[in-house]
Amino acid sequence: MLPEPGPLRPLAVATAASRIGRGAFYTILPLYLTRVIGLTAGQVGLGLTLASLLGMVAGVLAGHLADVLGPRGLRITVRLAEALMLCGYALVGGFRGFVAVACVVAVCESAGLAAEGALIAGALLPERRVQGRAYLRAVTNAGWSVGAVLAAAALAVGSRRAYTAVILGAATCYVVSALVVRLVPPQAPIHQPRPVGPRWTALRDGPYVVLTMLNAALSMNVGMFTVALPLYIADRTRAPAALYAGLVLLNTTAATLWQVRASRNTDSVRGAAVAQRRSGVLLAVACAMFGFAEGRGVGVACALLVVGAAVHVCGELLQAAGSWGLSFELAPHDAVGQYQGVYGAGRDLGQLLTPVVATSAMVSWGWGGCLLLGGIFLVMGGLVPPAARRAQRHPRSSEA
Repeated sequence: MLPEPGPLRPLAVATAASRIGRGAFYTILPLYLTRVIGLTAGQVGLGLTLASLLGMVAGVLAGHLADVLGPRGLRITVRLAEALMLCGYALVGGFRGFVAVACVVAVCESAGLAAEGALIAGALLPERRVQGRAYLRAVTNAGWSVGAVLAAAALAVGSRRAYTAVILGAATCYVVSALVVRLVPPQAPIHQPRPVGPRWTALRDGPYVVLTMLNAALSMNVGMFTVALPLYIADRTRAPAALYAGLVLLNTTAATLWQVRASRNTDSVRGAAVAQRRSGVLLAVACAMFGFAEGRGVGVACALLVVGAAVHVCGELLQAAGSWGLSFELAPHDAVGQYQGVYGAGRDLGQLLTPVVATSAMVSWGWGGCLLLGGIFLVMGGLVPPAARRAQRHPRSSEA
């Protein structure tokens, strides 16, 4: 369970600390904003959507800064800034203040993730990057679960003081994470004495952008599971709503235990593309299982939902593993941060659209919407291998 001595160990500790804080914070955030601050659900959704849009832009810019300034220093800086701004939630008194704080936190969060991708790429050997990223995702799931459990006490108390304690505790976790990152060996920034071409090479790399959009579509499976599925179970099936808690436990446990194993053979462009193609097939099967649960008896519906959730998590693990292999292997050495920022922005776009697309399809259209989503996953996954082969033939700055 503990990685061997080297840069992966402090990266794992820093990841655990930040994800425990994030898991606790986001567990209490919706209720804190509605019950304590007095915002409506619509205001919360609008504010977080605006923050997510701003964060996507910040991720691309931060990726370029990571190349120019070095990823470790940028990662530490934005993590400390995020900790400071997170405390601003404790001072929010209305909608405008909430939007301002949410936007700054989202910018820091997206910038930190872009810098983190560049830091992992520079700190780990090329043949260890995907496996290391898979290990860190397992740590992420475990840390998020621990944070959610810790936040349960605040939810039970329900007072502003309890919520504030969680916010300050999460900020403290971010500070710890930033300090631990100092133990990761620094990577020298990329210095180019004179411009050799367009600065924003990642955005001009058509084949890479296509793969980014395909991965964005496949990554919608996460929001489908976390947002649309519980509503679908409650509104469209006879299964008890409490079943969803068991499905979440199944998902997080499998992701923690098997993400590293699922990343095997995905450290090459071909292997990563095959993983995403298989992911599309598995996600389509999972959507079909969810769709068939509509109108069935309680026992049959529960069985179909459990099987669908098990198949879904397999597809989710392969989708994530394939995304790391493609984003790392196709990024030129002189712009790895920028490429990670663009790839992350595509993933964020998929997550942003998922609540509207998946919820409308599954809840409004029932089994037909489930099959539609499954068809999207199947087609997008099938397009990844030919798009990856085209991307391999595309000349990039470090190859010229």
